[in-house]
Amino acid sequence: MRIDRILAAGTPVFSFEFFPPKTPEGEHNLYAALAELKTLDPSFVSVTYGAGGSTREKTIEIVKRIREEYGLEAMAHFTCVGATVEELRATLDEMRDAGIDNVLALRGDPPAGENVWTKTDGGLEYSRELVGLMADGYPFAVGAACFPETHIHATSPEDDVEHLAEKVRAGVDFLITQLFFDNACYFDFVARARAAGIEVPIIPGVMPITRVGQVERMAGLCGASIPEPLRRELHARGEDPEAVLDFGVAYATLQCAELLAAGAPGIHFYTLNRSPATRAILSALKLARPWLAAAPQPLSISSPSATRGEPSAAS
Repeated sequence: MRIDRILAAGTPVFSFEFFPPKTPEGEHNLYAALAELKTLDPSFVSVTYGAGGSTREKTIEIVKRIREEYGLEAMAHFTCVGATVEELRATLDEMRDAGIDNVLALRGDPPAGENVWTKTDGGLEYSRELVGLMADGYPFAVGAACFPETHIHATSPEDDVEHLAEKVRAGVDFLITQLFFDNACYFDFVARARAAGIEVPIIPGVMPITRVGQVERMAGLCGASIPEPLRRELHARGEDPEAVLDFGVAYATLQCAELLAAGAPGIHFYTLNRSPATRAILSALKLARPWLAAAPQPLSISSPSATRGEPSAAS
């Protein structure tokens, strides 16, 4: 089922993001997590696309397996990297023929070992061009990325939102944000997007904190800021992994509850192919149902203007 139709039902959508594993152990972890998270009845799951399109076949294989064996709706990530328009169309044809209904359109990161984005000869340069390609004769619901703390290559937050508006006008049906740890960044971003005429649903992306070093590396890679009060609490527990996990689950649960109570259309969880933290958070949310509460004034543990960073994931 198309994700835009799932969103149109008006109830919060909960989704999980996975990446194609590189080892047999990783593959076991992925499918074990899927089996455990299936019991929570997610609205959909998504599967990422490796740098340089390195996991293209694996991504499509996993999406097909999730749909056929697990009975879950699945979305394939898709990038411009390392492919001509003809090759992009061939992959889109393969996805369509496999019955895939949903695709997340991304420019993509440079191939491994390269730091600068270079357009492939005969290919596309911007994600909005990829969106336009998919909107031209393909039946997919098209998702795209957005950046509460501003894209790395944007000259300003205003410029970033204007480029996003162009991408949405090209045929985007819904947006999923880069991860963030301060809800004020999301609320501020949504307000600016709406002011720019962007009306599609904007699903916040949340990564549960399970390890201090890991979350700091992830935040550094994607440009997400970690508010100083949060960082202090994490480092106060840094020598106790169980305490970090307990605090991370509590923090993400409160973060998600506030987002949902304030009207966010759902939560997209960056699972890192693991299930325990996400299961605990989503189980608590489904019991508490914070989206039924009156929308509160957004709370923040830091100023959004002071925490705005530059995610590295390409749009």
